[in-house]
Amino acid sequence: MSGLVEKSSFGGLRKPLLLPAWLTIGFFLVIPVLTMLVYSFLTKEFRGGVLWEFSLAAYDQFFFDRGLFGDEPPKIEWTYINIFWRSIVQAAVATLICLVIGFPTAYFIATRSPQTRNIWLFLITVPYWVNLLIRTVSMKFLIRDTGPLNHWLMQAGIIDSPIHMINTNFAVQLGLFYSYLPFMVLPIYASVERYNFSLSEASADLYAGRWTTLRRIVLPSVKPGIIAGCILVFVPSLGAFLAPDLLGGAKTFMIGTLIEEQFKGAAGNWPFGAAASMLLLSLVMVVLLFYASSQSKQALHH
Repeated sequence: MSGLVEKSSFGGLRKPLLLPAWLTIGFFLVIPVLTMLVYSFLTKEFRGGVLWEFSLAAYDQFFFDRGLFGDEPPKIEWTYINIFWRSIVQAAVATLICLVIGFPTAYFIATRSPQTRNIWLFLITVPYWVNLLIRTVSMKFLIRDTGPLNHWLMQAGIIDSPIHMINTNFAVQLGLFYSYLPFMVLPIYASVERYNFSLSEASADLYAGRWTTLRRIVLPSVKPGIIAGCILVFVPSLGAFLAPDLLGGAKTFMIGTLIEEQFKGAAGNWPFGAAASMLLLSLVMVVLLFYASSQSKQALHH
């Protein structure tokens, strides 16, 4: 009875208590996204700036090439489409690498004693107390032709000349992997920590091998953590611009760098940058909706 009274007493305060959260979401998320949406339908002034004339020119520029003066027959603009596709591939590869490295790491940490487990978690997260820009610049210093990594490899006699890594896909992948690995490790760790290891013992009692147990018992049980980790790595990797900008080059141009370039200075193309941002946001929303749909189907199944 007291629980019902307590519930009814707080029922009237639900909206006032949620008001700060709704104001924060509205001011820092909804308003900026709506502003970006409006700007994506505006027209770029020839000398820079924005004209408040609504059009689809920014989206048309992303998909079609109509010549320098816009009077030629439209052709598919593969430049921006390839940049978008390259971003998807780079983000997918980074997610796969983080999963391959992150799952064994999370499993190892979750199977340690509680005291040792906290130490490992601390070691995983402590490098990320430093700003991402500083860490990316440090990575660039480490893998440059005259950097410590090439120096150590030559000192050890493994290579005779420096390996060129800067401005390559490898450098971008390394930067994305280093930036977002904890986003993969921590959700999987949380799932493995809740895993009932007696299921593995029962599988072994039934003469199942380790790989069979991993594939048929462990992975389905920790699947929510794996999916969450993949999304947490894929989404920020898709829009990343620091790693491609500092570690990559023209051949590794990604959508995040393209968007960032459009908002530099007064001569930037804000409508085009906003349109590219909305296309990126749409892709992210598709991924999140797919995840939400799969989770709801799984919940109904169980």
